[in-house]
Amino acid sequence: MFVDLGFAPEKVAVRTLRAELMVALRKLIAEKGWTQAQAAGEPGVTQSRVSDLVRGKHENFSLELVTLAARAGRTVKLRLAA
Repeated sequence: MFVDLGFAPEKVAVRTLRAELMVALRKLIAEKGWTQAQAAGEPGVTQSRVSDLVRGKHENFSLELVTLAARAGRTVKLRLAA
């Protein structure tokens, strides 16, 4: 999708990884049945940050999503492909 929007390859890589992390964290929140306040308590962030995550406001996040996933007890794995 990001390629189709004309982003440079390095921006596509970062945006894609960020989007995948956001999707995974939103799924975790749904699976656990957490409210936004409960989800904020797990990784120690504010409810407004969880709201941004749930609403897909990707521009508000960096790879700090890796930290959020780790604090929620998840392991993030990265695989480089040719």
